[in-house]
Amino acid sequence: MRRLRVLPSTVLQNIRVESLNLDRNKLKNVTGISKLCNLKKLILSKNELLEFPEEIKSLVHLEKLELNQNQIWIIPEGVFPCLPKLRHLRLNNNRLDALPKDLAACNSSLQYLNLSNNLFRAIPSTVLELRRLQEFYVQNNLLRQLPVGLFKERPLRTFKVNGNPLREPPSEVCAGGIQQIISYFNQLQTCQAEEDRRVKTMFLGASLAGKSTICKSLKQRRAVPVSEEERTVGIEISEFHIGDFTFLFWDFAGQLEYYMTHHVFITPQALVILVINFHQYQLNPDIFKELVGFWINNLFMRVPNSVVLPVGTHIDCCNGKEVEEKKRDIMTKIQAMLEERKTNLAHLVANLEDSEESEFYMDQWDRLKEMENSTLTILNLMPVNCTDYQDIKKLETTILEHVKNEEIFPNIIQMLPPVYKKVEAAIVDIAQSEDTPEHGMMDLSILLSELSRRDHLAKLDRELLQDILRYLHRIGLILWYEEIKQLEGTVFLRPAFLITMFKTLIRYGLVQQLENISVDILVGEHATIRDQASWVWMFKSKAMLCQAAMRALLKHQLYSESMKDIFEEMVGHKSQKGKLFILLQHFEICLEVRNMEELNPGAREFVPGKPWEGLLDCGAAHYLFPTYLNRSEEVSEMWGGDHPEDLQVRTYFSPEIPEGFFQRLMVKACSFYSAHWVAKVTCLLICSGKPLLIKENNQKAYSYIELRCRKPGKITEFQLAWDFIMAIISIIQKLSEDWPGLHMSVKAPCRTNGCPAEFVWPDVDGKSTVTKEEIKTCGLCGHLFQTELLLPKVPNEREMPQPPARSSAPHYYVTSYGTTTFGPSSINVNRQSILDN
Repeated sequence: MRRLRVLPSTVLQNIRVESLNLDRNKLKNVTGISKLCNLKKLILSKNELLEFPEEIKSLVHLEKLELNQNQIWIIPEGVFPCLPKLRHLRLNNNRLDALPKDLAACNSSLQYLNLSNNLFRAIPSTVLELRRLQEFYVQNNLLRQLPVGLFKERPLRTFKVNGNPLREPPSEVCAGGIQQIISYFNQLQTCQAEEDRRVKTMFLGASLAGKSTICKSLKQRRAVPVSEEERTVGIEISEFHIGDFTFLFWDFAGQLEYYMTHHVFITPQALVILVINFHQYQLNPDIFKELVGFWINNLFMRVPNSVVLPVGTHIDCCNGKEVEEKKRDIMTKIQAMLEERKTNLAHLVANLEDSEESEFYMDQWDRLKEMENSTLTILNLMPVNCTDYQDIKKLETTILEHVKNEEIFPNIIQMLPPVYKKVEAAIVDIAQSEDTPEHGMMDLSILLSELSRRDHLAKLDRELLQDILRYLHRIGLILWYEEIKQLEGTVFLRPAFLITMFKTLIRYGLVQQLENISVDILVGEHATIRDQASWVWMFKSKAMLCQAAMRALLKHQLYSESMKDIFEEMVGHKSQKGKLFILLQHFEICLEVRNMEELNPGAREFVPGKPWEGLLDCGAAHYLFPTYLNRSEEVSEMWGGDHPEDLQVRTYFSPEIPEGFFQRLMVKACSFYSAHWVAKVTCLLICSGKPLLIKENNQKAYSYIELRCRKPGKITEFQLAWDFIMAIISIIQKLSEDWPGLHMSVKAPCRTNGCPAEFVWPDVDGKSTVTKEEIKTCGLCGHLFQTELLLPKVPNEREMPQPPARSSAPHYYVTSYGTTTFGPSSINVNRQSILDN
């Protein structure tokens, strides 16, 4: 049923019905629903209900009730005591700020409750009486505090609370999950929480905008000139105090070469100072996009709830009228971007709602509605003359005024158990100690031992320390990658060291760095000048560096007496991968490529379908850095050109494909398929002899990644082809989770030559059937197509060899062993699971 404004009498006459789905209609009331006294499942999502339907209390057998995505603002008393069997209740995306106290009547039955995207300022006390509650969702409300009773004596398995201005526990603690929240409250049983006023401040902007100048001037409380030679390479971190606020300054370099690593460190709930060079700025769209629009767009996608303070620098090179004109132009264009984003989201939502099969796009609809509720807060642009300390002081005052404004920063004051503060202070003390090596790396067990020696931390245990480390990692004070097996025992007490390692390899002017490696370092690495020339050629032509070249680069930039003890550990050698490269691969920055050309004379006879027995030592590892790629001729040659009959799919992105996204996709995809060719915006993979081309197109309002696979020659081969495509789409979906403000949809172009129509894919959740239709009709040209030419679908069983293997229902999932499975067929994927971070 679609677009109903009243309940049809035919529906109300069937009193035996047990399940009724009225999703996505225009209902403002459901008068007569009480007649359906045998209902067990009632879905009234996405209607126009302003009031909770009281007649529902007559549905005494109801087990599942969904009223999400309406405009309900109050629920009357007297309904829930009449629903003794209610197990599942969805009330998200309404205007609720309270629940009736008698919801507690469902305490013995209710297991699922969703209150996300409402107006709750506190967890309703009645929720604490739901003793069988297993799943509780309360994201994107106005919560500042969680009650400890919510986590005691109940089987709560899933709890989501992100998007709230939490102070107690802080959101960084909640991000650790239920157990860390319980640990937090356990620490408060015998003591009172202490206030913590900390602001992570990220300085972004194009190269030579003046970010470092502002950072250093604020910190040193004087105008500090910074020359071009001193500009930031990678990211620099410092700490600054204004009053009783602590600011963690993260100064990000502006060149695109460094942006590839920024996604590792850019986090939500921060003050972003966007620095704009007014001397360079001109009143035209291209300059705005380069100096302002690029950064605003990426913040939209990466951290959509950030607060942005635009700062105009170099105003001493402009007259007063020019400064005001540029300020007005920038703010007008930023406001236009905000309006355009709002309009585009509304358009995307309307397209899904107007679809005749809108129930198949619920996940996409939910994601878009969440994005509608998230937007950047853009503060008024402040022009600053960095050579005048009075202007620096005005900027300091402005920053302080903003962070004290609770409407802008509602969770700036966070409550922490005293032990959190004590451990943090002790870790800072250890990190700053002269006895701690320059790199600041420490084994987790040694760190625990060091901390336990202090009288006030003598009872600190490993589990509590890990909880505190998770919190300190999320606020950016230390780095601890517990999710990476090879690094779970290592804590980086000085994040700046790791960033320095990163920026040695991901940097502007890397070719010059290679060419400048000294002869002494070459000799130390058993290399020659000819080897150095080979490294430069390999990097320029293939964006690849061998391990010896990277060791030499790192020695050239970093090597010192204090580095000797960990250089091999971080960089590795021929037979062992260093920790640095484990991190680079974990964040999809580079890809290890082994030379597989050497034959193994001792190998047994090759048997099709069995693994190839190459040499155990396949030569030194090379690392591919896609961000430096350029040429595409080899990829085009191997692919051989597009064919009209190719299976073709496009994953569209709104507002655009994020900077570095395609490069990360290539690293992830190529780690699964050993046969691959890559270039700047194209990649060719081979699996079981089948080629798959991946191409990026990133034009405004037309941003997509295209997947093309040759049309199978046999019906039975369609499954393998769609398996291959779905494996890559799974990777794309997983990567897109790092950009909360990014919308992705999958479409298949109409196969009629010249027809611009596209078939929108329904939600792909990895486990459900995509479609049951055998034929698809183009709404524009009217041509009919077999569904398996456009969507992942197992062909009709009658066309398959008999008997069919297992089930013919198409299901996609990825096992922990890295096997992508589609119905009765499967393809093996090398090395890691697609669902790995």
